Amino acid sequence: MEKLFEDLLIPQGSPITMSREKLSVPNNPIIPYIEGDGTGPDIWKAAQIVFDSAVKKAYKGEREVNWFEVYAGEKAFKKFNNWLPKDTLTAFKTYLVGIKGPLTTPVGGGIRSLNVALRQILDLYVCLRPIQWFNGVPSPVKDPQNVDMVIFRENSEDIYAGIEFKAQSDEAKKLISFLQNSMGVTKIRFPESSGIGIKPVSKEGSERLVASAIEYALREKRRSVTLVHKGNIMKFTEGAFRDWGYELARTHFRDEIITERETWILANVDKNPDLSIADNAKAIEPGFELMNSVTQAEIMHEVEDTINSIYQTHGDGRFRKKLLIKDAIADNTLQQVLLRPKDFDVIATLNLNGDYLSDALAAQVGGIGMAPGSNINYKTGHAIFEATHGTAPKYANLDKVNPSSVILSGEMMFKYMGWQKASDLIIHGLKKTLSQRRVTYDLHRMMQDATLLKCSEFAMAIVENMN
Repeated sequence: MEKLFEDLLIPQGSPITMSREKLSVPNNPIIPYIEGDGTGPDIWKAAQIVFDSAVKKAYKGEREVNWFEVYAGEKAFKKFNNWLPKDTLTAFKTYLVGIKGPLTTPVGGGIRSLNVALRQILDLYVCLRPIQWFNGVPSPVKDPQNVDMVIFRENSEDIYAGIEFKAQSDEAKKLISFLQNSMGVTKIRFPESSGIGIKPVSKEGSERLVASAIEYALREKRRSVTLVHKGNIMKFTEGAFRDWGYELARTHFRDEIITERETWILANVDKNPDLSIADNAKAIEPGFELMNSVTQAEIMHEVEDTINSIYQTHGDGRFRKKLLIKDAIADNTLQQVLLRPKDFDVIATLNLNGDYLSDALAAQVGGIGMAPGSNINYKTGHAIFEATHGTAPKYANLDKVNPSSVILSGEMMFKYMGWQKASDLIIHGLKKTLSQRRVTYDLHRMMQDATLLKCSEFAMAIVENMN
């Protein structure tokens, strides 16, 4: 029998498996973990105490996690002279579900980001980032309780594909020459000194991301899915993402969804059943009368087709009980999540937009130290849950930093595994500890009359409050 790992010993336990796109989790799963660099060891030790206590309290010894340490980042480089050993990839591929702390990005070439490498190698196409506020956590906004969003960030395409070439390199010159001479591109302002990047956005990648967001929203009984894009400028990448998203929603989830424009059309009919197609079109398009005849005809066709195809199932107010699918321009979204956070629920977006948006939203609920994350392939079952912050090396080994990001990522992991009782205990323990104003230094410095706890003490407080 071929040896599975070159340098690692497999712990006792059983693998999580996937059959017909359904996860099968044994009572003793082997779960690979990377403790992380910098503050990683501190927050991992604290988090593991919380995880093991939650499982023990929830299942009275009938279930147990068998933790399997694997390596990446500085610890891997020191131990194996390799930033991302083959054994680590084998472990995540074999056991499907894992968790990790923050990792250092190698300096001087090679792998640009270990996090991006793991996502691409395992095709973890969904970056799932729930953003919610916990009572008592300091926030820079007036009503942080209104922030309750779940971001589905496309994880495999966009500029994070890493297809770019340094200015004045042979590759950049060759690509610029091709664009100018073969494609007729004239808009590169300074071609001699330009670096060049390519932004791939595919129909398949867009559809699987949007489908995952819609399925999640239906499963969790959320109100809406907003497709966030910059399609007004990048029409054939981000604009296509929006169009493919709407098409996917209407084609595969027709009975369960309603688009925002469709709500306008159906509401007009509900209000006035005798309203003509032309008047309905004018109502949903304020500039209708200034449009050319071809565009007017297209909008009237949209109105007529909507009424004929879904009024019987969605009309007469029934659309209000459906999942709403809408879209928003990325820059406006960054403004509106501050001004009108209740307008957003589940968000599906491309890679770079999702990066900006998830960190900006995390600031509204207490900072990135309170923000969990996961990277998932819903088709294969592979998932890596992770702290979303950096390594903060100046705080390493001080037992000081906030472990909430990795703790909440573990809570997401248990929920993904179907271990809801353990997940609920972690949330309950964390909420109660925060309400008692017992916090680590990052929150303590922004709170009055709070009790300062070390990283490990904060974990123990959560465990004490798991009742």
